[in-house]
Amino acid sequence: MSAEFGRRTSGQGRISQWLRGRRPKEAADNAGGREALLLAAADAGLPLAPAAHPAGYRCSCDRVGCPTPARHPVSFAWQTQSTTDRAQIERWARHQPQANFITATGMVHDVLDLPREAGDEALERLLASGIEVGPVAATGDGRLLFFTLTRGTPEDEDEWWPCELDCHPETMDEHPGLRWHCRGSYVLVPPAQLPGDLTVDWVRGPEHPLPDPLTLLEVLTDACARYAGADTDRLAAWPHQG
Repeated sequence: MSAEFGRRTSGQGRISQWLRGRRPKEAADNAGGREALLLAAADAGLPLAPAAHPAGYRCSCDRVGCPTPARHPVSFAWQTQSTTDRAQIERWARHQPQANFITATGMVHDVLDLPREAGDEALERLLASGIEVGPVAATGDGRLLFFTLTRGTPEDEDEWWPCELDCHPETMDEHPGLRWHCRGSYVLVPPAQLPGDLTVDWVRGPEHPLPDPLTLLEVLTDACARYAGADTDRLAAWPHQG
């Protein structure tokens, strides 16, 4: 189709007319699909809040030189704003048709976030081993997100916090290998749009039950070690006592 548009043909006007006639229905279909995916995530227990979206190659927010365009919440109160309430999510989705959504981690779920190459290898190994894998999302900028149950606030919390794997929005660049999004962090939830026509999409949808993160961690860290090669300084390893 794009090649036809690049040439001045006698049928170009008819094709353009046909596309203009299709756009309202396609837009409605896309909006309905987006809303259904957001509600499915909420039904799975993932608390959602509106996020920024691309404005060309920039961010929809008014921050000059936004460091994370289309990847951050629109409200500073995103942690308390995040909800699984269907009616509220429907209102947000319909009133903000371009908005991305984030899901706040550390409430119901955590996210283990890997470079795409390492994540693809890990996912293949986990599935081949018969290990239960929950929802998995892929980002167009090269990450694979494994959604798991949250580790919450265990009785032995002092042995878990702080942890080198913990990743918060302000520390993303410090964790080029494996990132563990828990309390105080968030990730984009599919479907989401990134600058440059990149997207965030489900590889395995939210209908899959959330697994215990520790059942995945050994395979994920091993895959990251393979990805990082000899440069072990780039790799965050197992949780340790702070």
